[in-house]
Amino acid sequence: MSLKEIQNNMEYQKVILDQRLRYYEPNGERVYKTFADEISNSLRSNQKSINPKFFYDEKGSNLFEKICALPEYYLTNAEISILNQLDNKISSHLDGDFRLVELGSGSSTKTRILIQILESLQTYVEYIPIDISRILKTSSRILQSDFKRLNITGIIDEYESGLKFLKYYDTKKNLIIFLGSSFGNFDLEDGSKFLSEINSAMKKDDLFLIGLDLVKDKKILECAYNDSEGITAQFNLNILSRINSELGGNFDLQKFRHHAVYNEDQNKIEMYLRSIDRQTISIPQADLTLNLEKDELIHTENSQKFTISNIKQISEKAGFEIKDMWYDEKQYFAMILLSKND
Repeated sequence: MSLKEIQNNMEYQKVILDQRLRYYEPNGERVYKTFADEISNSLRSNQKSINPKFFYDEKGSNLFEKICALPEYYLTNAEISILNQLDNKISSHLDGDFRLVELGSGSSTKTRILIQILESLQTYVEYIPIDISRILKTSSRILQSDFKRLNITGIIDEYESGLKFLKYYDTKKNLIIFLGSSFGNFDLEDGSKFLSEINSAMKKDDLFLIGLDLVKDKKILECAYNDSEGITAQFNLNILSRINSELGGNFDLQKFRHHAVYNEDQNKIEMYLRSIDRQTISIPQADLTLNLEKDELIHTENSQKFTISNIKQISEKAGFEIKDMWYDEKQYFAMILLSKND
């Protein structure tokens, strides 16, 4: 399948900004339909829920960047400390030139470290960020101005569609990265399926670098998702604002509270929006009238925590071989380098 066929079949529009920066995005009708349909389906379930991928409109993405700077949110500093030590360690695994492909690029703050590593090894670096948020356009512009040997081709879409695009893109080797413990947002079954999809999109010489948060003390975990400044609460509530603005909803944000707890039996943080009153909400463009009881919960996110044995098991099940594994000083967080298991 040619790149032009991929673009046409997947309803992508190509936008060229200059010689070193371009991006692909699906047409607005497809994105709109997906948001409305998914909200309609998930809020009709017995356990009402909203997919966490919808957190990341522009405001949500900016709020998440603030979360990453919070003292309670240890994940960012732990991951950066690992990345800062990877220069010589990951270089030994990079045989020849690699393109950098990032799932969920956001503002690309941590990505800079890997771009610098690749720049030290290659004449130029090609970077493909895949992100559902249009913040990708802004972050790509900033990266392009800071790295003069960087070529960027962004894909503004969901991970699965971006991976299908990547599979047929060309024959160059890819270093695919999935940072920030975002994989923990999947439940175990869907996560296993997603890892298998990544594996199937990879060529035999591609590599996959993933960040995973490790099981630790409950107090540390719950503080990370219930920060003292209330930024995580704003981030959680913003998903209702997005439904209001994009789908015509009439959620009253004052009638909801952020609620995050650690499920010790399943090793995961569970995040919800709690209705503080009995209420009825209308979402016209999702063709939905939503009735909520007092204290009823809308599930918005899981954040799975892993043991080393978990990591080995899920990697093997998805067809990966662990090439290397690195930890921060406190062993709060792990980064795992994977290849296809031939």
